[in-house]
Amino acid sequence: MFRQLYTALVSENTVNRAFENLTDMLDHGRWMFEQANDVLHGRTPAEQVGDSLYERDQAINALERSIRRKVLRHLTVNPGYDVAICLALMSVAKDAERIGDYCKSVFEVGCLYTEGFHVEKYQKPLDEMAEQMLVMFSAVIEATRQSDEGHAGKALLQAAEMRRRCDEIIRELFRDEGQIEFHEAVAYSLLARHYKRVAGHLANIATAVLGRLEDLDFYPGKDA
Repeated sequence: MFRQLYTALVSENTVNRAFENLTDMLDHGRWMFEQANDVLHGRTPAEQVGDSLYERDQAINALERSIRRKVLRHLTVNPGYDVAICLALMSVAKDAERIGDYCKSVFEVGCLYTEGFHVEKYQKPLDEMAEQMLVMFSAVIEATRQSDEGHAGKALLQAAEMRRRCDEIIRELFRDEGQIEFHEAVAYSLLARHYKRVAGHLANIATAVLGRLEDLDFYPGKDA
């Protein structure tokens, strides 16, 4: 999809800037996700990164508005031209913006829950997913920057597996009700939900890179 957009839109400079905006959003999101997890596990004090994390989120929001302006400007000058592709670009910019919100949510779990994680059954898979998510971020960033369908395809497979594992963690938490401290169970549940959402939005961007515009916002097991 992105390769088509490069060749289809009239203003190459505008397109280049829009793509730079999108990859910058993803770069910010990756940084936020990594820092939020460092706070979560006590590797970095929350007060050390809190201001910078929220500033990055504001930068993501500003970049989304910038992409929207560029797309609308193009459609105004060229009415009816490349509408589907332009709408897809606006859609994935919203995905990148939502990633920032969920990274903030992970950070806030780290700020609010300070009792530590003690149940390996849940801690280990969530830690593994956090590491895998950073790899997935890099794959989606490269796919977006280079229109690399190979990286996009790998990211989609990773996202599907990650969503499955997050759902399984939530099901297991219900089965273990009463056998795990309430606040710790809430923290695990929130993290599983937030990780699942980040993976879903990254998958949506990868779907766009593959040109499967009809599949945007649709994937197996999608939640409300």
